[in-house]
Amino acid sequence: MLNNRVDTVELIRIVDAVANEKSIDKELVITSMEEAIEKAARTRYGQENNIYVSINRANGQIELGRKLKVVENPANSQNEISLKDAKKIKSDIALDQEILEPLPPIDFGRIAAQAAKQVITQKVRDAERDKQYNEFKDKIGEVLSGIVKRIEFGNIIVDLQKAESIIKRDELIPRENIKVGDRVKAYCYDVKRESKGPQIFLSRAHPQFMAKLFKLEVPEIYEGTIEIKSVARDPGSRAKICVTSKDKSIDPVGACVGMRGSRVQAVVNELQGEKIDIIHWSEDPATLVINALAPAEVQKVVLDEASKRIEVVIDENNLSKAIGRRGQNVRLASKLMNYEIDILTDQEETEKRQSEFKIKTKRFIESLEIDEMMAQLLVLEGFSSIKEIDGAPLEEITKIDGFDAETANELKERAKEYLETESKEISNRVKELGIQEDLMNHPGLSLGMLLTLGEKNIKTLADFADLSADEILGGYDEVKGKRVEFEGILQNFDIVRAEAERLIMSAREKVFNK
Repeated sequence: MLNNRVDTVELIRIVDAVANEKSIDKELVITSMEEAIEKAARTRYGQENNIYVSINRANGQIELGRKLKVVENPANSQNEISLKDAKKIKSDIALDQEILEPLPPIDFGRIAAQAAKQVITQKVRDAERDKQYNEFKDKIGEVLSGIVKRIEFGNIIVDLQKAESIIKRDELIPRENIKVGDRVKAYCYDVKRESKGPQIFLSRAHPQFMAKLFKLEVPEIYEGTIEIKSVARDPGSRAKICVTSKDKSIDPVGACVGMRGSRVQAVVNELQGEKIDIIHWSEDPATLVINALAPAEVQKVVLDEASKRIEVVIDENNLSKAIGRRGQNVRLASKLMNYEIDILTDQEETEKRQSEFKIKTKRFIESLEIDEMMAQLLVLEGFSSIKEIDGAPLEEITKIDGFDAETANELKERAKEYLETESKEISNRVKELGIQEDLMNHPGLSLGMLLTLGEKNIKTLADFADLSADEILGGYDEVKGKRVEFEGILQNFDIVRAEAERLIMSAREKVFNK
């Protein structure tokens, strides 16, 4: 790249050629050459010298010298110069200023030329990598298309022409057969800057891949008339997508399906036959869950917006449709809405309500020492715990038939006394169980929760961090084709899935960061 004596015209020609070939800034190529010449000059004149190199951007003329500080009595000849000698170079120089002492042009020997070439090559490579990273980081959230270059341990390497990308094995649609040379589409979900160039991560299993495919197939989505509200996928098997229209005259579901299903079929084909349910969005969660669980017919919906939980009552004939194969239908509906969905039959709901009523009534009778009639009235009025009675305003209790001010006061006093006694007993029991301080000090766990955890032999923060949300809350599983409910450790406490997951994740962070 550089001959023994640098021809200025040739230098500018090389700069233009490299900049055009690599599509990088001309200034960066010149800066790289300056660094290369500086490296060669240090080798020739000594590493201790403060070498200065400047290439004229217009004509390629090279200015080479070393910077010297003007002092009264120089102690270092490589970095300092006397005022007297400095004035021979520049007459108006003063003490403590820097002066540039010209150096003879360099004859680039074989080793020096090779070193200079390496510097320029490295700088050009770095510039190419930065250019690739800046180009592809803006493509996060887009669908990219490329040719499969090779397959490594189940991971697909895709050639995007300007860079390579990777589709990890777990980001592929299960059972799809992709071969070297195939053209594939995938969703870009991350781009990382690496020393060997940008790492571009693609996915065909990501929920947004399906959303972007609909955007490509449905002009109304591309134009913004129809909006995709949420997406949930079980890649290669089934998916649900919620859509709504800003124009009331346009049916969002029909537009996504297309004439004779042409639009949705194009997406299904790309997703290897994945069955797609297109659902009409509703701001009302109760209406939305009915739409999301179709084709099952819902009889009743009990909504708890505070805990993001929905209880759906369905008759026995619709139960299998609502749950779906291996719980797939209800699981996707839950992801779609970001709500926990519990499905019950008529009989299960009746039994659950009766069981809850009996448990609450019994607790009030035993804890507050009241008769069954009074306990039942409290439950019927919506009181579900001793704590609620303790915190309720007096007038809220006196509104209940048969409860005067004196009775209400006595009730609140008993509730307060019970809670204080219970707190002391639980605290002592927690200590007896040997629960460690790291778990006791974990924010969000009450004394009652700690006691229950301790009784299940969960006594350290590490023990708690090993739990899953299902182990804490309970849920339903399928055993030999039958739907079976399993209990959660803390299912009797007022805790929602989002809170359970937050407690677990914060515990894991503390344990793993020790």
